[in-house]
Amino acid sequence: MTDQQRKNRKTIILLFAMTGIPFLIAWYLSANTAWMSAGTNRGELMVPPITTVKSDLQAFDEFTRQNIDEFKGRWVIFNVIDSPDCEQECRLSIHKTKQIRLMMNKDLTRIRRGALLLVDADGEKAKTWWEDDSRLLRVKATPVLVKKIKNTAITHGMLIIMDPLGNMMMRYQTDFDPYDVKADLMKLLRISQIG
Repeated sequence: MTDQQRKNRKTIILLFAMTGIPFLIAWYLSANTAWMSAGTNRGELMVPPITTVKSDLQAFDEFTRQNIDEFKGRWVIFNVIDSPDCEQECRLSIHKTKQIRLMMNKDLTRIRRGALLLVDADGEKAKTWWEDDSRLLRVKATPVLVKKIKNTAITHGMLIIMDPLGNMMMRYQTDFDPYDVKADLMKLLRISQIG
């Protein structure tokens, strides 16, 4: 075998490696997704998402009863309340979501906010949680929805984003940063074809 034949053989092997190895790496990574953690979202995706129907969310007060249809076709930010002793945490979390919605500028009309109660609460005591927030919709989850939510380790003070189709698909811990939520919402609204 001549030197030229050896060079040609090495070139063919190199070309095969250049095209074959990336394909093999991609195939391996698609089969082992745990190796990849390259996400740009700042919240935690809920896998699988919690699916809801309209009857899963019941109005807590008269204002919500009159305006509950505003959830339809919009992205919803829910403040989760799963304890009757929700004082400073609730007020702070609800205030943060109010600020998030205002930061959304032109997309303000595509988003709605709500307080999602997973427990029975006294109406008068609950008013102190949202004080002067006249636009916040307050809903109580049905027992079926409460069970679904509790199975996904959602706890007091967390934040949930629900898409316009009624899928609760992203959550944030109690001490969430409003700017992280805003960044995720901006991405979701930019690519969303449904709301």
